[in-house]
Amino acid sequence: MKTIDLRSLSADELHAWALQQDATDPLRKFRSQFLIPERNGTPLTYFCGNSLGLQPKTARTAVEQELTTWQQHGVEGWFEGEEPWLGYHRYCQQTLGQVVGALTEEVCPMNHLTVNLHLMLVSFYQPTPQRYKILTIAGDFPSDQYALETHLKFRGYDPSGALIEVAPRSGEYTIRLEDLLHAIETHANDLALVCMSGLNYYTGQVFDMKTITEKAHSLGINVGFDLAHAAGNIPVQLHDWGVDFAVWCSYKYLNSGPGGVSGVFVHQKHHSSNLVRLAGWWGYEENRRFEMTKGFVPMEGAAGWQLSTPNILALAVHRASLAIFEEATMPLIRQKSEALTGLLAEIIRRLKESGAKIEVMTPTEPSQRGSQLSLLVEGKGKVAFDYLVENGVIGDWREPNCIRLTPAPLYNTFEEVWRTGEILRAVI
Repeated sequence: MKTIDLRSLSADELHAWALQQDATDPLRKFRSQFLIPERNGTPLTYFCGNSLGLQPKTARTAVEQELTTWQQHGVEGWFEGEEPWLGYHRYCQQTLGQVVGALTEEVCPMNHLTVNLHLMLVSFYQPTPQRYKILTIAGDFPSDQYALETHLKFRGYDPSGALIEVAPRSGEYTIRLEDLLHAIETHANDLALVCMSGLNYYTGQVFDMKTITEKAHSLGINVGFDLAHAAGNIPVQLHDWGVDFAVWCSYKYLNSGPGGVSGVFVHQKHHSSNLVRLAGWWGYEENRRFEMTKGFVPMEGAAGWQLSTPNILALAVHRASLAIFEEATMPLIRQKSEALTGLLAEIIRRLKESGAKIEVMTPTEPSQRGSQLSLLVEGKGKVAFDYLVENGVIGDWREPNCIRLTPAPLYNTFEEVWRTGEILRAVI
């Protein structure tokens, strides 16, 4: 996609540019691989992949394949058939590693996001009388807040003093990197862990995970990230950055179905360590699992944090979606993402220039945002949101006055972004 200054284009030229981008889009074939929701036979403009991604057409076939295995083999499906279930997580690991920048053995699809976060906190939050505090960002996703609060309480600490929350400066929507680094430095003698989102669900801000990790590690502090809104959205390099652990869900940008299987990353450097962990039999060394003996012996790598028998049907959908990512590749997905949100940002800028009372909470710098713009419409945010829905644009409303619009590169088009801008113009 050729870089061009969109500000230099007239309205007609901007629309023509959008159409040209669709015509030459290297990812355009993937839209036809998803089931686009419709209303009265007309496809909707679905800008809500940050909440629930769309269904790949291959998902149904993938599930039916495992249903057939169940039908034909029963319990022996764990060991028989073309693809036995016993090692099903391995069918996803390689591509999952490519999506989050990890070695194959450093990732594993399993459980649900908050379950995995709790498991990682057991292993990586190891407080001492001197270093027991956790640093995070203010207003992070509620599940993360609750998980951190309860782990502190479980250890006997009062979250009001033991949880350090870094907030935006007065009058700003996003958190400055220098404030995060300063907070880590200031509390270094007390901190046991830095644990935060890699991409903020509300503002769409991408945090500099590499620099945050380097800073924390230089002070002897473990670092973990929740990548619920980052996995499949932005390129990350968890292994190269040295991140200790990460967790994510698969039902947003990874398009793996409502309540889809989560995933974990545990850096290779921790695989041979004697980390404390909560164990379950599915994390036991696979070749000896059915010996049913006492004494936990973990599988190698992130798979050793598995707990219970996996949900094969959910994994089948996840695998089908990951196949699309393997073909599309994260670099091309990111390139189109920046172009889509860049077009939407330019449309919003022009609306503001014409007098519309609308603000963008998301950073203006493309490298600091994902496929999302969070909009504040003064005085009539809910009216504007409802008007978008009435006109076939499905976004996301967050109290008290935020509209989140997320054009996903795999199934959204530039023409859809343009058309959404015209609908906003009509209501605002």
